[in-house]
Amino acid sequence: MMGKEARDEWWERLPVGIRNEIDGYVLQDARLAAVRVVVDVGLVRDDVGVGTAQLIVGDRYTRHGDRIARAPESPLDLESLAYRAGGAAGRIVAIEAIWDGDTVHDWFVRLLAITADPVEEHVLATIYASTARGHLGEGEECGLRRQEAVAAERAGRALAAHLAVPFHFASPDTPDDEAPRWEPATSTEITESGCG
Repeated sequence: MMGKEARDEWWERLPVGIRNEIDGYVLQDARLAAVRVVVDVGLVRDDVGVGTAQLIVGDRYTRHGDRIARAPESPLDLESLAYRAGGAAGRIVAIEAIWDGDTVHDWFVRLLAITADPVEEHVLATIYASTARGHLGEGEECGLRRQEAVAAERAGRALAAHLAVPFHFASPDTPDDEAPRWEPATSTEITESGCG
């Protein structure tokens, strides 16, 4: 992979139009689209693969910093979550936290309202690392647990208690997008645990 200096030189050799296109995606927080353009223009000519493309786009994110139009964070306060849950069709029978992930955000947690009549799941919040830091506070230590899990557990437990329904998080200590899902007949609440 290219070092920082080589990446900067490669970037400067790009035509202005392509640099503007990549920066346009970065400024819209469209990381995957920016990486795709870098690979499209750099793979054949300069052997710039996905790994190097991600580093180049990361450099652009660093360069633009606060100018990037980030998607708003999901609110995790009880009032907002309860309001969202109130919009779910059907009777809420549980609040569930599940792991998910992608190449942009790594692992994150989705907080769901599970309903009966109709049986559906409604996304109440998506908790990325940045969402968790905002909810927990920058300095809070979580030991070996991921901040996303701790924030999801706290917000989910509070909402479940408010709605008088069970809270389920099958894998609070380890990211696992294949962990068992909530089922009414076999559901048990997880024990309370927090940071540290």
